[in-house]
Amino acid sequence: MCDANLSPCAKEILGFHLPRYEEIPNVGLYLEQTAKYINEYIAPLQEAEITGSMISNYVKKKLVANPIKKQYNRDQIASLLFIALMKSVLSLDNLGMLLTLQTKEFPDTQKAYNYFCTELEQILRHVFGAEEPFTALPSGAAQSQILLHNANITVAHKIYLNKSFAALQERQAANGAPS
Repeated sequence: MCDANLSPCAKEILGFHLPRYEEIPNVGLYLEQTAKYINEYIAPLQEAEITGSMISNYVKKKLVANPIKKQYNRDQIASLLFIALMKSVLSLDNLGMLLTLQTKEFPDTQKAYNYFCTELEQILRHVFGAEEPFTALPSGAAQSQILLHNANITVAHKIYLNKSFAALQERQAANGAPS
């Protein structure tokens, strides 16, 4: 399975880093460039890739603002990175509600997105066996923080399960056992 001391998958996750808001390109990216950029970051998590048609659908459903001159800016790319990771555990409707709550709680996209990145990475390190516990939410945390925290925990556990089952299948295949 994914043991932090032995498994290459755990080591890959323990070094995982989402780009912070400041690291996201400050120039507009076209649809396919945006999809490629996002997929390069989420690939180590083995999450399903995001496609240009998915991005267009998120725009149509108003989860992401319309591109300007067919280009996606830093705020939109940050939102799409968030969506790409959350879409496997939340319905589009619930994703939309969480984004709306987050926007009300943190009107500054940079602050909200960086908070999401830091918390997800911390929870991933914890779930994959690093010794550091993740920070508990303060009492009286806003509903949006509680929902985001629980969504991050769910995403981290889903990634752990998927990587553990993939490692188990590889081990069985190497030993000649049926999968």
